[in-house]
Amino acid sequence: MTPTRVWTPSRVLITRSASELPHIAEIVRRCEAAGVSDIDVLSGDRLTGLRGETERQTYALAKKTLAVVVAPASAVKPQPIPPSADWRIDLAKGCPAHCQYCYLAGSLSGPPITRVYANIDDVLAGIGTHAGRGTITSGTAERGHEGTTFELSCYTDPLGIEHVTGSLSEAIARVGSGTYGDGVSLRFTTKFDDVTDLLTIDHGRRARVRLSVNADDVANRFEGGTARMPARIEALRRLAFAGYRVGLTIAPIMPIPGWREQYGRLLADVAAALHDVDDLDLTAEIITHRFTPSSKDVLLSWYPATKLEMDEDSRTAKRNKFGGVKYVYPRETMSEMRTWFVGELESVLPQAQLLYWT
Repeated sequence: MTPTRVWTPSRVLITRSASELPHIAEIVRRCEAAGVSDIDVLSGDRLTGLRGETERQTYALAKKTLAVVVAPASAVKPQPIPPSADWRIDLAKGCPAHCQYCYLAGSLSGPPITRVYANIDDVLAGIGTHAGRGTITSGTAERGHEGTTFELSCYTDPLGIEHVTGSLSEAIARVGSGTYGDGVSLRFTTKFDDVTDLLTIDHGRRARVRLSVNADDVANRFEGGTARMPARIEALRRLAFAGYRVGLTIAPIMPIPGWREQYGRLLADVAAALHDVDDLDLTAEIITHRFTPSSKDVLLSWYPATKLEMDEDSRTAKRNKFGGVKYVYPRETMSEMRTWFVGELESVLPQAQLLYWT
């Protein structure tokens, strides 16, 4: 099946240290097969020439660039990532999509290029050292059957860059074969639908692929460069039939006009796609839209004409223990949406395990 959205960078920058590692051969092979002609092996490890004359030019250039680098020691140590998983593992940082609410805005420094890590052995080694540790799934009654879980999509969409990196397939194959033991599993979220290569991997049912889904009005307006909703739901079906554990990341939900009807249709479409899947293991994670002052500033520089609602006066400010603030929907709105979603999920997709609402 031909995917509806495939991202191919216009240029690839490879640092000197990255060029010396084994995985670089697979990345170069995939980039060349995808038709990338501008592949530059740098003389050093510093990335330069990333900025244009304006913020918009810088953004446009960055979104066409794939940088292959070596993850530093600080980046390969697994970090706790509640409520999603026990630990976070980063195959890359940065995303090729154009989501106007981007969760990475304000959290990653510099131009929003996608950096993929060439030292994949170092990156994945943390799975072995942290197996059996963690507080989200390891040893819990609700999710203990997942083993120790490792989230791959905290700072990237790993499927969105897979056809030019091969890193995701490598991770799934290693974990599926038991390289790091039986009691571990991977999980990631994607807005893309190019899953064909994943279907033939011996994943050992040790990977959960969640499709990020949303109401049509949200996805069509704010999620540029991604697969459309029918294609994502079809990808979810194909993965489930291939034996993967699957999931829905319903995010970011917004109380748009007619939100009950739109999200109701979404859940009904998912139910229809999965109704005949045997041994279905389905989860749901529901995340409401929120923003911070810094993310708002970055997003407005990237998308100055956005219609995304980011009005502090209509939101509730929540502060963390470090003094940071994020703006969420008022309590009444949150309560109303939560009550509806929990009820609708139980009615339309009773086989789905709701992991969390936030």
